[in-house]
Amino acid sequence: MKRWLWALLALAAGAGLGLFYGWIVSPVEVVDLPPETLRADFRADYILMVAEAYQSERDLDLAARRLAIFGSAPPAGIASQALQFGPSAGYSPSEMSALRALVEDLRGWQPSGGASSP
Repeated sequence: MKRWLWALLALAAGAGLGLFYGWIVSPVEVVDLPPETLRADFRADYILMVAEAYQSERDLDLAARRLAIFGSAPPAGIASQALQFGPSAGYSPSEMSALRALVEDLRGWQPSGGASSP
């Protein structure tokens, strides 16, 4: 019986010391990084998700806004990066088709002014 008590006390002390160290001595520092620092594969996956959303929504302005998180480059240029990365990432033909359609539509896209005339 005494052995179990010591084992439980040691376990509780270890958990307590671990929590103290993690919360007080060396807590995790949260760092906000901009999306353009993503690795190429994660970036291409995000662009693919935008292309798939565009395929169902058909809202080119929204797709361009979603791609704008990667900086001030033209949206067609941002999307074409994923189009170049797709074959090496093993994207399916339907995914490549969605990316191609997005890039082609974005090449002729002009941003809407956002302000309506009276």
